[in-house]
Amino acid sequence: MSWQHLVLQYKNFLKLEKSLAENSIQAYLSDVEKLRQFAELKNLNVTPKGITTIHLQDFLEYINELGMTANSQARILSGLKSFFKYLRFEEIITLEPTALIESPRLGRKLPDTLSYDEIVTILDTIDLSTPAGARNRAMLEVLYSSGLRVSELTNLLLNNLYFDIGFIRVLGKGSKERLVPIGTDARKYLKIYIDLIRCHLPIKKGNDKYVFLNQRGTRISRVSVFNIIKQAAGQAGIQKNVSPHTLRHSFATHLIEGGADLRAVQEMLGHESITTTEIYTHIDRDYLKQTIKDYHPRS
Repeated sequence: MSWQHLVLQYKNFLKLEKSLAENSIQAYLSDVEKLRQFAELKNLNVTPKGITTIHLQDFLEYINELGMTANSQARILSGLKSFFKYLRFEEIITLEPTALIESPRLGRKLPDTLSYDEIVTILDTIDLSTPAGARNRAMLEVLYSSGLRVSELTNLLLNNLYFDIGFIRVLGKGSKERLVPIGTDARKYLKIYIDLIRCHLPIKKGNDKYVFLNQRGTRISRVSVFNIIKQAAGQAGIQKNVSPHTLRHSFATHLIEGGADLRAVQEMLGHESITTTEIYTHIDRDYLKQTIKDYHPRS
């Protein structure tokens, strides 16, 4: 049975037997649709009957690398558990592939970070002789210089770049705007990209306002940014699991380790609560121990 056929049956089950509201039904179907899209993206060529535990583990790893929070991952997994439980109830499958998969931990996780030397190594591996390389260098410089979320980078607008005062205007979560400083190197590579590369692209209608474009002249996607960073880290020989969020975490960590005020970092990251920012103070415990040893009079 195809995805479409089984999903339709599942929808009728949720509506008629579970009596769920339309919004709840759409949320459950959206979770299944994400899995279907992943199977298509990875050319798995399987129906829901062929989905295995390994497929689901790969799917969860994929959405985690895209930057989904543990809460979002747990909610999607809950929706998939419901779907496969239904398939087993209807005797369409004999075993639930979700049975052995645990939900992501919802506690605050210490983010992965890169050292400054590792970041420089990644940046230096990018080939600036190509148009894509010049764009990629500018993107990574901006991510690390300003601590942007990947969605904030892909939605960055040309008229929100204020090179004269060294700031960029960012549209963050909840459509909230903030001004973020942008470093000298990031400005340098951003201007190179805009003045020498972007101006020669065949920009498609409706995309001319965005800073970062792909070779087809449309706004670059989140997935493309992730893949670019993953490839650059691999070429640099970095063994860590590097994503756009890694650069954001590293931005915050390096600032705080350098003595930056926590509330200033909170403002730059666009965090609603300072407790969200405080997680970065717990990243490098060896650093804290050395600080005590070096500076505390009772060490």
